[in-house]
Amino acid sequence: MSSEERLKTFTSLGKKVMAVGRNYRALAAEQGNPIPEKPIVFMKPTSSFITEGRPIKIPLGCERLYFEVELGVIIKRQCSNVKKQDVDNYIGGYCLVLDMTAQDFQVDAKAKGHPWCLSKGFDTACPVSAFIPKQKIKDYNDIELWLKVNDVIKQRSSTSDMIFSIPHVISYVSSYITLEEGDVVITGSPAGAGPVKPGELIEAGLADVVSMKFPVAT
Repeated sequence: MSSEERLKTFTSLGKKVMAVGRNYRALAAEQGNPIPEKPIVFMKPTSSFITEGRPIKIPLGCERLYFEVELGVIIKRQCSNVKKQDVDNYIGGYCLVLDMTAQDFQVDAKAKGHPWCLSKGFDTACPVSAFIPKQKIKDYNDIELWLKVNDVIKQRSSTSDMIFSIPHVISYVSSYITLEEGDVVITGSPAGAGPVKPGELIEAGLADVVSMKFPVAT
């Protein structure tokens, strides 16, 4: 089996999802937050993956479930202490990702100085598209992301608004945590993230490369 064929099964092949928060300039401005000095890194478990055909479930007790559309980078081979200029050699492909967030859980945990794992890692918190071959994205530094809820546009931006580039993010993460074949690095969400309610439909896309739909369970 070729490397690309293996990576098509990234949702079962990979061992972790590494994520970066507050990585778009417009998002930082929208939230009134300063530009981070270094990437803000967290993780989501692979058990939070879902693919089209399955609904997003609101976690028990959550009253504010937020959507965030992101570009995911799928790692081709073991990646540790990689320099920025070498990162492309470790990219096997891409996927479109929804970083679903129990926003009330997160706000409460942060206010208490507690970890906010549950807000990002609950079951169905990481809807993803099918594998996107590397050659399908000509320039990951400038590709459009968009998201609609019930056909109303909520997020539309370009990866050109990222604070930390994809090579910067992967190099930074790999200097602390070894990335492995099939791992996904999700690279931050643009401005416009907001709430969804039971029964609503989220549709998201990456330029004209891929789109996907996920209903929120009632």
